[in-house]
Amino acid sequence: MTERTLPPGPLSGRRGPRTVLLRGGAVYSPADPFATAMLVEGEHVAWVGSDGAAEAYADLADEIVELDGALVTPAFVDAHVHATSTGLALTGLDLTGSPSLAAALTAVTAFVAAQEGTGGVLIGHGWDETGWPEGRPPTLAELDAAAGGAAVYLSRTDVHSALATSALRALTEGLADRPGHSADGPLTRDAHHAVRRTALAHLTPEQRRRAQHATLARAAELGIGALHECAGPEISSEQDLAALLELAAAGDGPEVFGYWGESGGVETARRLGAVGAGGDLFVDGALGSHTACLHTPYADADHTGTAYLTAEQVADHVAACTEAGLQAGFHAIGDAAITAVLDGVRAAGERVGAGRVKALRHRVEHAEALDEKSVAAFAELGLTASVQPAFDAAWGGPDGMYAQRLGAGRAAALNPFAALLRAGVPLAFGSDAPVTPLDPWGTVRAAAFHRTAEHRISVRAAFTAHTRGGWRAIGRDQDGVLVPGAVASYAIWAADELVVQAPDSRVAGWSTDPRSGTPGLPDLTPGRPLPACLRTVVRGRTVHRAADQRLP
Repeated sequence: MTERTLPPGPLSGRRGPRTVLLRGGAVYSPADPFATAMLVEGEHVAWVGSDGAAEAYADLADEIVELDGALVTPAFVDAHVHATSTGLALTGLDLTGSPSLAAALTAVTAFVAAQEGTGGVLIGHGWDETGWPEGRPPTLAELDAAAGGAAVYLSRTDVHSALATSALRALTEGLADRPGHSADGPLTRDAHHAVRRTALAHLTPEQRRRAQHATLARAAELGIGALHECAGPEISSEQDLAALLELAAAGDGPEVFGYWGESGGVETARRLGAVGAGGDLFVDGALGSHTACLHTPYADADHTGTAYLTAEQVADHVAACTEAGLQAGFHAIGDAAITAVLDGVRAAGERVGAGRVKALRHRVEHAEALDEKSVAAFAELGLTASVQPAFDAAWGGPDGMYAQRLGAGRAAALNPFAALLRAGVPLAFGSDAPVTPLDPWGTVRAAAFHRTAEHRISVRAAFTAHTRGGWRAIGRDQDGVLVPGAVASYAIWAADELVVQAPDSRVAGWSTDPRSGTPGLPDLTPGRPLPACLRTVVRGRTVHRAADQRLP
């Protein structure tokens, strides 16, 4: 792939937006399923079509990019991230994939030694005891010994419980009196939120900036053009969200749209410039930490999890957001939590008008334990399902964490993406990073090759949920596609073969017929390498170029 800037000529002094012509590849566009070229003027797509027709624009372009067969698609949107925590995992202690308790403790010791003299609280993420041969997290004594007396915070992979050394616990006022406190093991609920606030409060502005910058840079490398930051008082802080939005506004990376997850936080969300008062406004916790709220007990614990909000509290929040014209949203994973959300949204509609509630497309984050009735209610109430297919890839299947927590039968019912699509429920895909990594093509693959076959959707539908779905979730229906007039946020990919993949072989067979006019996407069959991003462009600005110089 090559690019060239045209030499000065009669048109070089003209006024107007910079014009870029891309040609000689494949352009994924509903405007022309066989498009091989695209013209961009400033921040917008001006034209898509064939290489032959592109010749008419060559003399007008300030720059010509010869794609050499590369694929151009809309940039991805990650609809659920935690930028600072993700950046801390990228630049700090990442325990994801640690094979054992012993290995995790060894990693803690090495990390603390490497950070000697830096002071403050040390932060890590990603441990998961369900895959360790020891079958348990470390005791407080084991953790303290590994940390050598340092103040250390280690979030579990689902970020709904954490390990904290004695030094960090001592910094957290009233910790022992908070729900979820354990004198020897992981902290959950309010106790976890308290130590997390303490840990994050000890970050310097420069540490926060480095972490956020690392997340934005990594997203750009992966062809992600926009992120939905799910912030809130239990997740980060007002200062953290404000700093992230300010950093993103500098224009050197993906766009960021903030959500502030606080009950009654309408005015705070507005003041911060958030697009909604939602995101991680917790109705329950997570399955891995035994805090997702269920109708019937866990298979491996004699309780039903934790409820943070009642249906009445949900209704109050949705009604307040609707009156303010602001999108609401909730974190709900277990079936009892989802019931509380659905009952609350319906009650809010009775107060302020069902049509007004539906028009704002209030969000439910994660929405894992859904049955046929709740899927229908999502459609009825106009809710957007902001979901994470990588959860199923990480924890699904007959031997995965979901099956340990719920039993194989209940676990197989989780994350029913196909049923949601059939019901007309809008899907927006995200990673919940750092819970699972930023990995857009891996996310699309996880949805198309769901561990439960009946929940699989086509690659095309999954790609749409991870591009246009994220824009629709914030009310920008016109974005996320490469058509004339759309915002020019796109990515260029090295992809050897373009195919049409769908769970139904009859659909896939017809879609490959040229008469169907269905554009192809990379082959995402498990085991095949994922596409490599050569360039990411956000609103006409290049925010990432491949290091291998294929795009100078």
